[in-house]
Amino acid sequence: MAELEARWHDLGEFIREQRKVGHLSLRKLSDMAGISNPYLSQIERGLRKPSAEILQQIARALEISSETLYIRAGILEPREGDTDLVTEIRRDIWLNEEQKKTLVQIYESFCAERRAAGFEPELLAAAPSNGNGAVHPDEAEPATADEPAADDTPSAAGTAGDLDDPESEALAGR
Repeated sequence: MAELEARWHDLGEFIREQRKVGHLSLRKLSDMAGISNPYLSQIERGLRKPSAEILQQIARALEISSETLYIRAGILEPREGDTDLVTEIRRDIWLNEEQKKTLVQIYESFCAERRAAGFEPELLAAAPSNGNGAVHPDEAEPATADEPAADDTPSAAGTAGDLDDPESEALAGR
């Protein structure tokens, strides 16, 4: 029982920390999430156990992934080696708020482009991932004899270093 109480307390502390990182008052976040001010306060103090739906509303208002809150609440199990990039960007002390917002928007637009091109992280499940569906360059499988390495082959634009794989082709509209 003490473990569950500690989990809810940690979840509340995390929500409070994210609220402060986003420079939001308790009242502003409760308005944005569509929940009452006292209820959010109780969640932050670990006194209430919010439903998955409430966690989703809070995550949306904080502009973090719902999955992050679900994992912290014990609703989902964490994936090995996976991090929430958006949360990490928001926590970075070297970036100002405008830079953080811009990086998150760029990252999310790249993810949306991949989804629109039909590439989902589960399609890359066989390859090591950085948690965002992208294979880290150091972990990518080397080219076989039948296919040249991506950086050895000039792209259609004629510049070396452009990837010449199906995903890049789809994203480039070729």
